[in-house]
Amino acid sequence: MKQCDNKSGMLPECAPLAMSYTPPQQSSEPAYESKVALSRGTLFPGLDLPFMNVVNKPDGLSTPLCELMALDFVVQELKLYLDTHPDDEEAFEALKTCIRMSMEGQRRYAEQYGPISFDDVRFGDTYTWVDAPWPWQHRKEG
Repeated sequence: MKQCDNKSGMLPECAPLAMSYTPPQQSSEPAYESKVALSRGTLFPGLDLPFMNVVNKPDGLSTPLCELMALDFVVQELKLYLDTHPDDEEAFEALKTCIRMSMEGQRRYAEQYGPISFDDVRFGDTYTWVDAPWPWQHRKEG
């Protein structure tokens, strides 16, 4: 092997490094219903590329924690959409509404079940981060 410079990598005979290309997202209206979108990981069918052909099923997504996750999912999707459509006032208003709903839901969840993130200790009267049951320790009644 001959000596390569820092832009060539460690491949035999100084093979050049590859340049990746990611095509831009095509404009499309969200087509999945919210429950399906949450389980698939996207609102947009064009971006639905299941990892290793494994598809999540939308069953069992009605727990309080899953509802918070759903709100956070919508907030994230709206933020990504607004990155490419910053003038969409309706989407921006929806984002602000979902952020408020997420914050209120997180506050209620932390009051009822205990903190789910370290920031949730702000909702309590005492430091309960290590005392409260963790989300996976909650069990259904009956």
